[in-house]
Amino acid sequence: MPIAEYKYNLGTVEKGYNNRTLYINLTDNRITSKTVTRKMKETFIGGRGFNLWLLWNALPKNQLVKWNDPENEICIACGPLGGTTQFPGSGKSIAVSISPLTDSIIDSNAGGYFGSYLKFSGWDALEIQGKAKSEITIFIDGDKGSVQIVDAKKSPSETHILGEILTEKYGGANKRSVTTVSSGPGAEHTRFGSLNFSWFDSQRKIVRYKQAGRGGIGTVFRDKKIKSIVIKFSGLKPDSNHPADPDTLKQVGPAYNREIRTLDPKQNEMSVLGTTHLVDIMDKFDLLPTHNFKFGRHPRTSSLSAEVYRKRFDPGFDGCWIGCTVACSHVVKDFKLKTGPFKGKRVNVDGPEYETIAGVGSNCGIFDADHVIEMNFYCDTYGLDTISVGTATAFAMECYEMGLIDKTITGGLELNFGNKEAAVKLVHQMAEGVGFGAIVGQGVRRMKKLFAEKHSVKPEVLRDIGMEAKGLEFSEYVTKESLAQQGGYGLASKGPQHDESWLIFLDMVQNLIPTFEQKAEALHWFPMFRTWFGLNGLCKLPWNDIIPEDNRNTPEPAKIIGHVENYTKFFHAVTGRKTSADDLILMSEKVYNFQRIFNLRMGFGTREHDDIPYRAVGPVTEEEYESRMKRYDQQLEDKVGYDPTGRPTKEKLTLLRKFREGEYEKLKDAVYARRGWNSNGVPTLRKVMELGIDFPDVVKLVEKFQ
Repeated sequence: MPIAEYKYNLGTVEKGYNNRTLYINLTDNRITSKTVTRKMKETFIGGRGFNLWLLWNALPKNQLVKWNDPENEICIACGPLGGTTQFPGSGKSIAVSISPLTDSIIDSNAGGYFGSYLKFSGWDALEIQGKAKSEITIFIDGDKGSVQIVDAKKSPSETHILGEILTEKYGGANKRSVTTVSSGPGAEHTRFGSLNFSWFDSQRKIVRYKQAGRGGIGTVFRDKKIKSIVIKFSGLKPDSNHPADPDTLKQVGPAYNREIRTLDPKQNEMSVLGTTHLVDIMDKFDLLPTHNFKFGRHPRTSSLSAEVYRKRFDPGFDGCWIGCTVACSHVVKDFKLKTGPFKGKRVNVDGPEYETIAGVGSNCGIFDADHVIEMNFYCDTYGLDTISVGTATAFAMECYEMGLIDKTITGGLELNFGNKEAAVKLVHQMAEGVGFGAIVGQGVRRMKKLFAEKHSVKPEVLRDIGMEAKGLEFSEYVTKESLAQQGGYGLASKGPQHDESWLIFLDMVQNLIPTFEQKAEALHWFPMFRTWFGLNGLCKLPWNDIIPEDNRNTPEPAKIIGHVENYTKFFHAVTGRKTSADDLILMSEKVYNFQRIFNLRMGFGTREHDDIPYRAVGPVTEEEYESRMKRYDQQLEDKVGYDPTGRPTKEKLTLLRKFREGEYEKLKDAVYARRGWNSNGVPTLRKVMELGIDFPDVVKLVEKFQ
């Protein structure tokens, strides 16, 4: 018998919306429906926007809610375009909560079927508040119109086991009808727990996973005693979104798919290699994080190259949503584990993708493809974010090599760069909440505080090399030589995550934004356009990674305007709203500024919180400077008017630092002005009113910072 059950009429999606959201309170087992208003759709669009609005209104107005308070929520949605089978990359789910790492608002996204099935089961968003008394599963039956809270005390927590059990139990002969969200034991004992979103791979007859990894939403999930969320939906059709203009959709979607099929094999081979192609590119341009972001390349990088993973990936179609021709989600089949509780077992491993390879591989000085695959598997099944795991481990390794911590602190682990045995042991410790792994699992920000207070390490040293901002670990790009990407990380709403502003490729590889003014403009347009994908349930890769052949000849090749125009047609075809490229940016500005203001409500969101560690800006150590001495000496001569000939490295480091930190502060000013914010990084009242987000409590809050 279920603990609680709620029955509802299935309803019909119209123009991409179901026009209602599902609210579940685990404290009192209350389940109810909320209406999606016209104002909500016009202002917040869907996806991340709906999630932010639901969370804003759910939190007590005069109480600062912490991540583990019952009042915190997990909100999950896709958006009006999510679930489209004719258009590539239309299967994203977006999750929002208060982060255990940043203590502010976090958003994270994942591929798979969940968000789409949620909508087609009757709900534009799922909102979960409260805490269960014991372990539970939430089951949404989109075939029968039922929501149940059921006992899950006897269910395993490891995702690769739990996902199989749930898919078999609820899917039966139609396993493709089931999608799940789960986390794992690592999420219970760390602050960077991830969410695993499942789908059934019909070709291989296995359950596959994508992760919403950033910011610890999996930790919130397990703190609420949720083992899993399950959706069953069997009625997917090409017109399940009931688009306003199906004829236009039939034109623009297939045309985009044909372009991808033609160009991807000539460009990045996403359908064969996924994002692994980035390893070689980043190394070539000195941007691949190595030894805690100290260096940008390594002579052993070929051991982690795309060609290595080409041989390991199981061949065949790998789309994480139906009809996506990018098909970048790859799997290593029958991988034999060498460590941990499943040692000797053969498992399927989703990925690895670039961020995982760079994070747990090169950034930790480990150039072993099988180690990366092993870490990928255990992070996923334990519910751990591979980016935070990699960056936090690399920070601990550098502290160890610098003598800031020793074996008495690490519990006997020799945390030298390249020690893969120690690195994987940390992950197993994180899953159990024991040893030094439990400390690393608290994240870089809290490690810095601990090392300073308990072990007398100079805070300024830790600030320079601790690669976090706003409490979130850096994703895996070396930004020293890219002012644009420094701003992309530092000014990001949730912290240094590339999904908001991935400018390093445009800046350093393609050289499409060479001037200061172009970088500042890019730090307005690109975060806004990327936000738009999260409002609509879309993946960015079709726009970003397959480039039209005539793109170089367009006025603004960095924006890939041909693809932007495809998205305006797509949005209009589904929702019926007349749309231009500028309209897409305006939609995002409303939500982006609202999230910045939400950060103010949480005690953040001002200029000082946009600072980044100096290693993200320039060389911290003499070794770093000397590894790029010719480049840095030339910059001192050209930009500072200083002759570096024969001068000591320490002196040159100091002068370069003063110059680069000054450039970053100038960039802040330029971006704030472009976004309509004051010099403290707060949206002006005029901007708030222009955007139509001048709700009374928003205005009252913003007025305090004018």
